[in-house]
Amino acid sequence: MTSASLLLAQRAFGSVHIRMERTGPAILREEGAAKCRLPRGSTEAILINTSGGLAGGDRAEIRGEAGAGATLTLTTQAAERVYRTLGPPADLSVSLVAEAGATLHWMPQETILFEGASLARTITVDLAPAAAFVAVEPVILGRHAMGEQLEAVSLRDRWFIRRSGRLIHAEALAFGPARPATPATLAGVQAMANVLIVSDAAEGLLDTVLRHLGPRDGASAWNGKLIARCVADDSLALRKTLVPLLSACVGPAAMPKVWTL
Repeated sequence: MTSASLLLAQRAFGSVHIRMERTGPAILREEGAAKCRLPRGSTEAILINTSGGLAGGDRAEIRGEAGAGATLTLTTQAAERVYRTLGPPADLSVSLVAEAGATLHWMPQETILFEGASLARTITVDLAPAAAFVAVEPVILGRHAMGEQLEAVSLRDRWFIRRSGRLIHAEALAFGPARPATPATLAGVQAMANVLIVSDAAEGLLDTVLRHLGPRDGASAWNGKLIARCVADDSLALRKTLVPLLSACVGPAAMPKVWTL
């Protein structure tokens, strides 16, 4: 067995498949280190990684489905930590489906990248014509409070959003091992987030979103979708932007409770 195959044989794997109908959860499957908890009577699903984080070669797969007319909010128990790799990246695959009239929110807490970390993440979303979708993905490059300054870190992030089978949004971000730090990229900030809204009301939310953004942030809306990009000096400053922004878009009652604990 080669050193690479030996490393992969020791890595963690976890998967969750959850489907929410109007009457409540219809499917909940868990495997490996990935768990999911549903508070009684809630449409909020809390994802838990019992391995304590992701390292190189670890794999996690999340599938979330909101049936016709159902509401599902997917979040995480805490920030996900991605640790140093000895070779391959940690791999995270997220597959989301919202059927006719469904409301689907993808709102994990922060992903924290540590020195030497490497993460490959793919998010695919399939939406019915009348479905509403809100997503946020905060990424933290080292912990500001611990004085961490990352020298080497890699991220490959790909999003594919389809409505009625037609691709309406695709983007790819890749950097590493050096951090992007020019004025045209991250300019040395340690926290960033993407917010994406796809719904009939998305374009009408643009003024609301702009009121909550800082001077280095930006947002635009067209063709039934809204995209906001946020940067901040640390995770706390980023959260102070994201919580009121998201609350204004989805309503305070729809915000994941774990975000306020």
